[in-house]
Amino acid sequence: REQILKERDKGASVLLISEDIEELVALSDRLAVICKGEIMGVIDKPEEVTPEVLGLMMAGTSLKNIQKVSA
Repeated sequence: REQILKERDKGASVLLISEDIEELVALSDRLAVICKGEIMGVIDKPEEVTPEVLGLMMAGTSLKNIQKVSA
């Protein structure tokens, strides 16, 4: 985990694949959620998204559909 943060802080791009939502939010500047080969959405500010929204996206609900229901 420390090495990932060091590389990120140096400006390197890091591809992190995990089901651990807390880890993803803690280590990421931006998140893309993929389910069954399809991008469900891209989160530009991971610290502002709820675990529930990420869970829905991981289960196959697109970010656009989540935002429509929330509006």
